[in-house]
Amino acid sequence: MARKTNWAIGLAALMAAIGFSVGIGQSNDATAAAAQAPSNTHVGVASCGGTTCHGRQEADGAVVRQDELMRWQEPSSATGAHSRAYAVLTNPRSQRIANELGIGNPASAEMCLGCHSDYVPAARRGPRFQLSDGVGCESCHGGAGGRDSGWLASHYAVGNTHSANVARGLYPLDNPRARASLCLNCHFGGAGAGQFVNHRIMAAGHPRLVFELDLFSTLQQHHDEDGDYARRKGRTNHVRMWAVGQATALERSLTLFQNQRLGIEGLFPEFYFFDCHTCHRRIYDSPNARPTGIANPARPIPNGFPSYQDENMIMLSAAARVVAPGLAERFDQDSRAFHGALADGRSAAMAAAARLRDSARQLGNAFASASFNRQQSFAIINAVSSEAIRARYTDYEGSVQAVMATDTLLNALVSQGMVSEAAVGGIRADINAAYAAVREPNSYRPLEFRQALGRASTAIGRLR
Repeated sequence: MARKTNWAIGLAALMAAIGFSVGIGQSNDATAAAAQAPSNTHVGVASCGGTTCHGRQEADGAVVRQDELMRWQEPSSATGAHSRAYAVLTNPRSQRIANELGIGNPASAEMCLGCHSDYVPAARRGPRFQLSDGVGCESCHGGAGGRDSGWLASHYAVGNTHSANVARGLYPLDNPRARASLCLNCHFGGAGAGQFVNHRIMAAGHPRLVFELDLFSTLQQHHDEDGDYARRKGRTNHVRMWAVGQATALERSLTLFQNQRLGIEGLFPEFYFFDCHTCHRRIYDSPNARPTGIANPARPIPNGFPSYQDENMIMLSAAARVVAPGLAERFDQDSRAFHGALADGRSAAMAAAARLRDSARQLGNAFASASFNRQQSFAIINAVSSEAIRARYTDYEGSVQAVMATDTLLNALVSQGMVSEAAVGGIRADINAAYAAVREPNSYRPLEFRQALGRASTAIGRLR
């Protein structure tokens, strides 16, 4: 996989500001203890860290790298962000956020632990489990259970298959739909304990959540897609991963929006779902004041009305036109109808959200079975910056998603052998310029963003 930009790497590590490490030695006692654990128990990072397993200092394993824990612990890179997630809760910023919210110590608050640790009930924690491991192996791969009841031993047994491991509880991260659903629990929000960063939490100082499935997966990847991996799980189609991630993110957003417990905050709707910059603009109170908002053709809402966050809608619209044109028109109609219904009250908004969620689900299903060939990949990149879509980049969030999409799709062309790394070298300067224009919300430069993205898209188009 081609190298990502420094800004993207920093973005993936946004929630993890300081380094963190755990011991990676595994004794026979650890194996024996894990064997006694009931099914679906989370046995802890140390149970994966033997030198014959994933705890080596060098990637010299015969089948898998075997240095996976060391990569997971990288002290400063995006690769180690998950291991640093718990330690972030001990820094001054986290304590200030906790003080504002009145929740005490963030390192023991459910509101924080739901995403900053492998937060499973005490009854499912094995003897070597530690919350302080942060987002450990089993947060993503599922509880390893015991030797006879989980996948801990079966996944390295001679002749065993990936499907057999999945049947014993290993989470199927090779499935884009399943991966997106799991990652979104923390990187967008979920209905589980401590997995929804509402507007109050962000107002207290929590960073805004940003996510793109393929980009973040690449930044966190601890394995090599070699021949053995391909035989067991198949090659990753990065364009498919991106597209399915976009569809699943919108589906998740609308599901949570419809949740009576999460979608309302007192008298108001939960503002987490709305585009920050439709409200957080400078206020001018003078005779010569000029509106700072920009009309968006896809949002039929009254002037001054907060807009639902539509970054994933924009990306889906671009992908649907190329891969699922039969669904594209309905999706665009449902998107517009949903925006409009927000001004008509909660009942109308809920009905429109259900229709749009169904459209997103249908697109996700279509993307999951699509081939995403070379021609389609180029066409999607072109659609992301086309005149039909460009007018919708009126706010920060959509522009960030567009830069990540272009970066992801360009890297997919390289990693899947559709173009050479040498051919895209000069294009990365324009992508980096687009990233620079959206580096920080309060210094968002939409004109520079559009120009840089347009130059990158044009240059990519010439590679056809």
